[in-house]
Amino acid sequence: MTKILAVLLILIAAIQVIKPLGWPGLKKRSDAWKLVAGVGVVTFLTVILSALFQGF
Repeated sequence: MTKILAVLLILIAAIQVIKPLGWPGLKKRSDAWKLVAGVGVVTFLTVILSALFQGF
């Protein structure tokens, strides 16, 4: 699930570079870094949560 979400967000970031989406906070092409940062945060949180609940 994590990989699917990461690929989806990276594809959205690529689309943002080609043609800006116009969503709030994503009006310019140079705002694609926000989406890439989101991918990093989601991946980091998923790794942390999976490590915490690995013993259960």
